[in-house]
Amino acid sequence: MTSTNTTCDSRVDLLSLTKEELKALLLSVGEPAYRAQQLFTQLHRGLLPEQMTNIGKITRQKLAAIAYWHLPGIERKLVSEIDGTVKYLFSLADGNCVESVVMTYEHGHTICISSQVGCRMGCRFCASTIGGRVRDLSAGELLGQIIAAQADFGARIDNVVMMGIGEPLDNFDNVIKFLRLVNEEGGLNIGYRHISLSTCGIVDKIDALSALDLPITLSISLHAPDDQTRSAIMPVNNKWGVDALLGACRRYYERTQRRISFEYTLISGKNDTAEQAEKLARVLNSRLRGKERAGAMPIHVNLIPVNEVSETGFVRSGESAVRAFAKVLESRGIRATVRRKLGPDINASCGQLRRTAMREGGENLGTPSPAPT
Repeated sequence: MTSTNTTCDSRVDLLSLTKEELKALLLSVGEPAYRAQQLFTQLHRGLLPEQMTNIGKITRQKLAAIAYWHLPGIERKLVSEIDGTVKYLFSLADGNCVESVVMTYEHGHTICISSQVGCRMGCRFCASTIGGRVRDLSAGELLGQIIAAQADFGARIDNVVMMGIGEPLDNFDNVIKFLRLVNEEGGLNIGYRHISLSTCGIVDKIDALSALDLPITLSISLHAPDDQTRSAIMPVNNKWGVDALLGACRRYYERTQRRISFEYTLISGKNDTAEQAEKLARVLNSRLRGKERAGAMPIHVNLIPVNEVSETGFVRSGESAVRAFAKVLESRGIRATVRRKLGPDINASCGQLRRTAMREGGENLGTPSPAPT
């Protein structure tokens, strides 16, 4: 059985605790509750407990006996000479590694973070899933990527994208706790509307997320217009087909009134023909809008030429095929944009830096867990 703990350490992870949980922890060792706010703020600024001058030595000793705190270490760092994108390979407390990428836009700095060590979803085009999932990341490890990157990058990170290694909704409880923590005043204080979560389509968790009514942006990794094509490249589709997934998307929109973005990776000879674009337009319009409510739900498709990973053999679609695909969608009333590739000189897409470290024997791989059936 795969453990979700970061280490075999039985102590509690301070960075994963809410303010209320910190209060309870402090009270349990005879410390006043007001120290919780101090501790919370300084932890989220990246300070070690021994660096917190307003917390006495005796208090720090009490905490050290029952709790620990660990920020990811920078194992490797690549900086794009083209656009300044920074890619980090972070090492965790147990020696496992994950990736994060910091990108600069006109509206600020965005970080793409990982939610698991590896991934069990098995998408055929993705480097992150090669070798399977080793374990989930804790809420503190999710926060830690932002704190560590922000400290090294030297500027505030304004936006968070959960589109790195792992499937966020396969680590549901820790991800939801992270979302609440990252939004807290006195901490990183990143608003929900500045957070985007991407999923390959775990239908029951999409429904659970909609019930929480968090005003984040949901992105669906669709990548195919029909079950036959999607199942061939995304095993999750064998459990939740296109119809079930789009039904969950419709329910999510009806409950939250939040626009959903659809990610569509274009793979030459697999899912990139004009006929498949027509089929995609039909299924999105019919399932998400329908004749009686035409135009009620805004639909936006991000087209992403596939990253060429040596293990997959997939080839990215040519520019003419990408333009033709986008033109068909636009002609059917669906907004389509082609995602700009950032950090092309450093392979800024997820999974590849970790794969290099794995091949070189520099990472603790653990025991992969099976994909859902």
